[in-house]
Amino acid sequence: MNKDDFVIFAEPGDFPVDKVKRKNALLKKFHCECETTEERQAVLKELFGAVGRNPRVTPLFYCDLGFNIFIGDDFYSNYNLTILDCAKVTIGNNCYIADNVGIYAVGHPTDRLLRRVDIEYGAPVVIGDDVWIGGHTVINPGVTIGDNVVIGSGSVVTRDIESGVVAAGNPCRVIRKIDERDRKYIFKDIEYPPELIEKHYGKNK
Repeated sequence: MNKDDFVIFAEPGDFPVDKVKRKNALLKKFHCECETTEERQAVLKELFGAVGRNPRVTPLFYCDLGFNIFIGDDFYSNYNLTILDCAKVTIGNNCYIADNVGIYAVGHPTDRLLRRVDIEYGAPVVIGDDVWIGGHTVINPGVTIGDNVVIGSGSVVTRDIESGVVAAGNPCRVIRKIDERDRKYIFKDIEYPPELIEKHYGKNK
């Protein structure tokens, strides 16, 4: 994590209340007025800091500010995604997020007296390309997840996860590397149909 991206909200005026009002209005529109994917995509482009091609966010969706969220192409999230974006949250291309996931780029002091006076901090979260995050996962402040990663359902991600791995647990840890076996088996010992592999990878791959 780059320390320059770390933010502290220590005084009432530090938190951008005007941006919260804007976010509330856009989320109301997203949930109550949009009937099609295209209408919701238009709201997301206004709400987020940047949006790639073909974003698909299934209601309900919640965030702190919205403008600190940057997502790449072909993003998909299932029901009840929460992104607390007091600091920047960056999500790469071709990412899938299952239901009831929380991405938290915000925290409170461990010290009880400092916590009582509503001090908050923001630490950025970075999620790479081709990441699948299982349901009911929590991603904590300051975490970076690499490219081509699968996070198992119910995980609590408290530290960085390297690229090209399956990781799971509380706290989340690397279980194994993603390898050629994952191109052969869709689930445990159930193989992909050969014609499906040939269609997407070709005869020689």
